Amino acid sequence: MHRSTFFPRLAIALATLALAGVTQAQPTSPPPLLDEVPFITSPDNVTLEMLQAARVGPTDHLIDLGSGDGRLVIVAAKRFGATGLGVDIVPDLVDKSLRTAREVGVADKVTFKVQDLFETDLRPATVISLYLLPDFNLKLRPTLLALKPGTRVVSHDWDMGDWKPDQTTTVAVPDKKVGLDKSSKVHLWVVPARIEGLWCGAGALRDFSLRVNQHYQEVQATLTRGDRVREIQGRMAGPVLRTQSTRHGSLELTEEGALLRVSGGEGTLAMARGASFARASGPACR
Repeated sequence: MHRSTFFPRLAIALATLALAGVTQAQPTSPPPLLDEVPFITSPDNVTLEMLQAARVGPTDHLIDLGSGDGRLVIVAAKRFGATGLGVDIVPDLVDKSLRTAREVGVADKVTFKVQDLFETDLRPATVISLYLLPDFNLKLRPTLLALKPGTRVVSHDWDMGDWKPDQTTTVAVPDKKVGLDKSSKVHLWVVPARIEGLWCGAGALRDFSLRVNQHYQEVQATLTRGDRVREIQGRMAGPVLRTQSTRHGSLELTEEGALLRVSGGEGTLAMARGASFARASGPACR
């Protein structure tokens, strides 16, 4: 099970009522049973789908934000061989997670901390997992986009606003207690490299320039050689840009710091495999 536990229980109560379509008169005093509002958990089949969607494996380090009883991190270690960190602000839940990790034999692979998720260093992660409300996802979004290209972010139900997922799957949850739908969505994003700007060809591409406009993983670019101009559309998959196929072929470009290397594709430009574009140091290519 995976759950969001860092926000106040009142927020959970109000979100649950709103999602269920319940309308209430404005109370004149605080609800008397706030301490009995249930935590929101991810069912086991959703947990498994999150890990599979993110392609978690033995080389991964998973950070789960709002880790609850720690099951997502523990399953990632036990079943998929990953290492992991779970953070939550409820000490009893962190203690329970640590005990469970010891009991199932993965205490050497995972740890849990009482910690504010916004103060957590996410840079060591190859995978980030979330079950947070939309406002918190949006607050985290700049930090997530600054992570190493190729880092995977997987979320239960909630999206990232106009940063559209690379993949969404729907999982049946017959006993779901939040909302009217008896299903959950699992969203996956792959952090894209930032390649917006002007790139100048070198070597076999010395007569070419590439000007890139980027909106998250979506890319539109203009490839120029002398007075010949070609418009390109493509999509980032981590550090790799794959362009749509046209009658001229397609390109695969891999970001390597200040270089965009031709790593594959089809057609005439793909014959320049191994050649690179370099990020321009000024407003124009020389």
